[in-house]
Amino acid sequence: MTGLVIKSTGSWYFVRTPDGHVYECRLKGRIRLEGRKSTNPVAVGDQVDIETEDGDSVISKIHERKNYIIRKSINLSKQVQILASNLDQAFLICTLVAPRTSLGFIDRFLVTAEAYDIPACLIFNKKDILGDELIKIQEEIMDMYRRIGYECYLVSAFDENDIAMLRDLLKDKTTLVMGHSGVGKSTLVNAIEPGLELKTGDISSAHLKGMHTTTFAELHALTSGGNIIDTPGIKELGLVEMKKEEVGHYFPEIRERMNNCKFNNCLHVNEPQCAILKAVETGEISAERYHSYLGILNGEEMEWNAWEMK
Repeated sequence: MTGLVIKSTGSWYFVRTPDGHVYECRLKGRIRLEGRKSTNPVAVGDQVDIETEDGDSVISKIHERKNYIIRKSINLSKQVQILASNLDQAFLICTLVAPRTSLGFIDRFLVTAEAYDIPACLIFNKKDILGDELIKIQEEIMDMYRRIGYECYLVSAFDENDIAMLRDLLKDKTTLVMGHSGVGKSTLVNAIEPGLELKTGDISSAHLKGMHTTTFAELHALTSGGNIIDTPGIKELGLVEMKKEEVGHYFPEIRERMNNCKFNNCLHVNEPQCAILKAVETGEISAERYHSYLGILNGEEMEWNAWEMK
């Protein structure tokens, strides 16, 4: 039988077949032993074949993936994890406050999505707790990303019109949803699909950071059509290795101007007649985005504060 991996707990995989039955499977030995670079050979979103072995259901084959998105651990292990596969789009749930999502984190998400050719969308949540001044800052941030081609939405899980809009964006697509713990991913998903009743968490009063509620990535079918993949809250998003000359290709505003640089191997740092540096000077490329570019170029872990927009 062929089915869709809807959840992985590390050693067990839950596979939904077309008739709606969910099988709890382990991985066939030969697949487990194959040389793989990621910590998880099977990912949520994979199409797999399952069979019976010694009375247990086992995954015997992983079908070729249309695409996938991965993250690299920022600890010393540098292990790579496939977050999900066969995606139509990826949403990052962001918040200006409680907790704050840094622009550096947003840009790393967008670079990752660009690298794997997955359409990305930014959902700025908790508009209901923002006053006029914060709304203005939020709009400036959204305008910055809209100018370079990314869809941005300011929403509240308690606004029925916002939830209806999100349902339309998700309809008939498989969507990965990411974000820091506490940004309201589970609350939004529950509002979009009330029957799921995903566990929601509180904000730590000590650090205004979210406390983890989702433990494993899990795929949920939507009654309006499509699938949503809810992921554990991510503190940091480590990028996979990429050559320095490749980084600019994953920034749309740099990519569209880089052919105007004098040198083909220009890294846009201090080279003469660099079209990117000129665009930063004139404001055509935002200083915030260029800061992120330099940080990624130099392998830095960035926490660029959204408040520094002012």
